[in-house]
Amino acid sequence: MKYLHTMIRVANLEQSLDFFINKLGFVEQRRHVNDKGRYTLVFVACPESPDAPIELTYNWDPEVYTGGRNFGHLAIEVDNVYDYCDRLRKAGITINRPPRDGRMAFVKSPDGISIEVLQKGAALPLQEPWTSMANSGTW
Repeated sequence: MKYLHTMIRVANLEQSLDFFINKLGFVEQRRHVNDKGRYTLVFVACPESPDAPIELTYNWDPEVYTGGRNFGHLAIEVDNVYDYCDRLRKAGITINRPPRDGRMAFVKSPDGISIEVLQKGAALPLQEPWTSMANSGTW
């Protein structure tokens, strides 16, 4: 398993980039603009720890973030998303978003923090019972 990134939502992308890059000294690693989803993702990291970036998520439609809504999730990378989620499920952890695509799943900590579980490398072929569970709404 490998820790990947932390996501936070930002209300003003330019202000946040100024803060992280110009003030704190982070560097921009990559950017993804999604016109259809109406959001921009910018990954920034400290120069000495490029493997632990912060994902700045800017939703184009204004929203007031309260109650921790601006903090999105932690992300980890695993060798086999299906096996990992099966182990979690057997340990009594609810899979909030199953790995129905062979690529990604979400679980929550006891305090309600979302944790994104990502498949290392390419997505795995679709696998039961995850596909059926996702289609039936039971997982």
